[in-house]
Amino acid sequence: MYDNLKSLGISHPDEIDRYSLRQEASNDILKIYFRKDKGEFFAKSVKFKYPRQRKTIVADNSGQGFKEINEISPNLRYVIDELDQICQRDQVEVDLKRKILDDLRHLESVVANKINEIESDLEKLTKGR
Repeated sequence: MYDNLKSLGISHPDEIDRYSLRQEASNDILKIYFRKDKGEFFAKSVKFKYPRQRKTIVADNSGQGFKEINEISPNLRYVIDELDQICQRDQVEVDLKRKILDDLRHLESVVANKINEIESDLEKLTKGR
């Protein structure tokens, strides 16, 4: 699993926190950040440079002209797909934790209101005697 990341020398893809991608001249610069250890101020990161792929395409439908375009390297696309899988999985876990905490807070509120209602009913019963 994560063969493309492992081919870059990343032996522990599960430690990846996030990544950034930017274009610089005719290159794409990929920077991968790893989770910080306790006591570290900055996250460890690695940087990779991918030359953009040049393609010649038809400029218009008449077939008279061509133009050259630059696009992302296919190898980089595969790496980004794997990074997205890792980073989105982490986001799903964070969202699930947030949902569970929200549900817990709601349950606390419902239970507290029910306790108040029962205590109020008990108070009414004891005053009626």
